[in-house]
Amino acid sequence: MTGAVLVGVFGVAGALLRFAVDSWFAHHTWRPGLGSRPERTGRAGISGSAGDGTPRHWPWATLVVNVTGCLIIGLSIGITGRLGMAPEWQSAVATGLAGGLTTFSSWTTATVRLVSESRFGAAVLNVGANLVAGFAAAAVGMALAS
Repeated sequence: MTGAVLVGVFGVAGALLRFAVDSWFAHHTWRPGLGSRPERTGRAGISGSAGDGTPRHWPWATLVVNVTGCLIIGLSIGITGRLGMAPEWQSAVATGLAGGLTTFSSWTTATVRLVSESRFGAAVLNVGANLVAGFAAAAVGMALAS
C-alpha cells in the first residue's frame, strides 16, 4: 500500500511539473543558438512561421520533459540502491515522478503533426532528438548515480 501511495504522490508532482514546463513553453519562444534567450510571447511555442505567416510549432516542452525524465530514471536506478532505500522509493521516483513528467503520446502526436504539415525533416529531428538525448540522459543519470 505504501508503494502505491508514493507512486501516486510522486505522479502528481511529475504531472504538475509537466504542466509547468508546458505552460512556460506555451508563453515563450526559443530559438536555440549560442547565447540565445527565450522571449516571452503570447503564442504557443512558436519557432518560426510558414510562408503564409501561420506559426510553426516545435515540441520543445515535450523534448525537455522526456529527456529530464530519462535522467531522473537513470539517477533513481543507482541512487535508491546505493542509499539502501526501499524499492518503493525507486518506483515512486521512476514510475511516479518520471512517469507523470514524461509523455510518449505527446511526442508521437507532435511527430505526426509535423509530418502532416509536410515538415519531414523536423519530424525526423524530433524523433532523433528524443531518442538520442533520452538515451544519453539515462546513461548520464546512471553514471552519476554509480
